[in-house]
Amino acid sequence: MDLLSVQGLTKKYSGVTALSDVSFTLSEGEILGLIGPNGAGKSTLFGLLSGMILRTSGQILYRGVDLSRWPPHRRCHEGLVQTFQLARGFPDLTVEQNVLVGRTFGVRRLHRHSEPLSVDEILEITDLSDRRSQRGNELTLAGRKRLEVARALATAPRLLLLDEVMAGLNPTELEGVVAMIQRIHARGISLLVTEHVVESLFRLVHRVLVLHHGQLLFSGNIQDAGRDPAVLEAYLGRVEPAAPSVA
Repeated sequence: MDLLSVQGLTKKYSGVTALSDVSFTLSEGEILGLIGPNGAGKSTLFGLLSGMILRTSGQILYRGVDLSRWPPHRRCHEGLVQTFQLARGFPDLTVEQNVLVGRTFGVRRLHRHSEPLSVDEILEITDLSDRRSQRGNELTLAGRKRLEVARALATAPRLLLLDEVMAGLNPTELEGVVAMIQRIHARGISLLVTEHVVESLFRLVHRVLVLHHGQLLFSGNIQDAGRDPAVLEAYLGRVEPAAPSVA
C-alpha cells in the first residue's frame, strides 16, 4: 500500500484554477521531488496535503485513509507534517525550547505511530546541537531553516513535506542541508521535497514530479525528466529554430 495516494486533486479560487486534476503516489521510505517554474502550483499542492488549504475536489489518501477533510493538526498528529518556505520559529525562544514546543503540541501521545526522536537526536540531525541555547532570532538564515525542520521532526513525522529548505543558501550551506535530509531519511522518514535548487534536489530524490500551470506535466525518474521536451520547454521556454542566413 502506498503511504500517500493523491487522486484528481484540484483547487480553484473564484474561477481561477491553481491546481488541476493532479494524481500521484508516494511509497513508504521514498524521497519524492517536486519541481516546477514559479506559479506552477507547488505551494498550493503542499498546502492541500497539509490541510492549510481546502481542496475544491479530489482525494488525498494517507496510509489508505481519506484525510481530505481533516484539519492540519489532525494530519500532523498522524505523521503528515509540513515545513514552510519562511521559517516560522519562535524568535524569542531558544532553539531547544522551539523543539520542545513541537514535541508538546505536535505529537498525539496516545496514538503516535512511532517513538519520537529525542531533543538531542533532533538537534544532532539538524546540526543545531551547539546552538541549543541560542534564541531563534540569533540564528542565520541557514540556522532558521534547520530550526524549521527541527520543529517538524519534534512532531514525529512519518511523511515530511519540505518546502524550499535550500532557498537562499550558499554552496557550503546547501551541502549541509543535503546531508541533513539524508540523515532524516535514514531514520525511516519518507519525504516530499520541493526546491528550485534542482541540482542539489536531484542528488536526493528517487523520482520527480513536475508541475506547470497547475497541472502535472511529468512523473518519473530524474534522467527521463532531463530529456523530456515538455519539461525542458517549461523551464527554458520554447527554442525557436534559427532563421536562415541571407547571402
